[in-house]
Amino acid sequence: MRLLGKNFCDISPTCYAISEKKEELRRIINDRLSGEKFAKDRLRKKLPNLVSSYSNTIIKKGPGIDPVLQENKAVNLRLAGGRLNGIIIHPGEVFSFWKTVGSITKKKGYMEGRIISQNKIVPGLGGGLCNLGNTVHLLVIHSPLTVTEFHTHSDALGPDEHGRVPMSAGTSVCYNYIDFRFKNTTDQDVELCIWCEDGILKGELRSERPFPYTYSISEEGHCFKKEEDGKFYRVSKIYKNTFDRESGVLIDKTLIWDNHSEVMFDYSLIPEDQISE
Repeated sequence: MRLLGKNFCDISPTCYAISEKKEELRRIINDRLSGEKFAKDRLRKKLPNLVSSYSNTIIKKGPGIDPVLQENKAVNLRLAGGRLNGIIIHPGEVFSFWKTVGSITKKKGYMEGRIISQNKIVPGLGGGLCNLGNTVHLLVIHSPLTVTEFHTHSDALGPDEHGRVPMSAGTSVCYNYIDFRFKNTTDQDVELCIWCEDGILKGELRSERPFPYTYSISEEGHCFKKEEDGKFYRVSKIYKNTFDRESGVLIDKTLIWDNHSEVMFDYSLIPEDQISE
């Protein structure tokens, strides 16, 4: 809805809150009508086969990064990660990040971390959970599971500390209408294992037995470009590659993200050799 040339949600904070509640209610209604079966069972032990794993440092450091918000993010990741750990997705079931994590409230212990609101990095309750959503996304990309809902935000939130890692950021989640979801389209149970250890967020995707294929992601055309609006953007194309497990032969290469992300950190930290005219 537009009013006086503006979207209703942009008129005032109150209008924004009303719009959010409308979207949350829409999601609840759509889920009830969808007929989908959502994952909810849990295991206390890990399934035997490791499908994929991923880990990343929780606390980020650098110019303009508030250390307090980073410490708060660590709290948020432990709380939400505990809700994801051990969740089993049976064949035909759908995993929903928000149906598994639940609502984000101060009463549950969540704190203010960094969030992206109206294309700006600001403090917000539950900040940092996009990091968790991105971890789950990376685990799923390296599997035969089917991503059914994926939203992006900037893939250039901070400088690359240890060299470029494709998809190291960029997955957006916001309760409950901006979700990350995937469906188990295989013939066996899979399990998410998420935990925090020594300042590292760790994740594993496990199954009952090995799948016939292995997976990787690759990136082409990566660079930073200054565009007509005067802002810099990270530009690249990111692909999912599927290989036959026995022969190692590439059997499929699918574009999963045509990346065009506004740089959210100090432009002076962009490597000069990665800037394209």
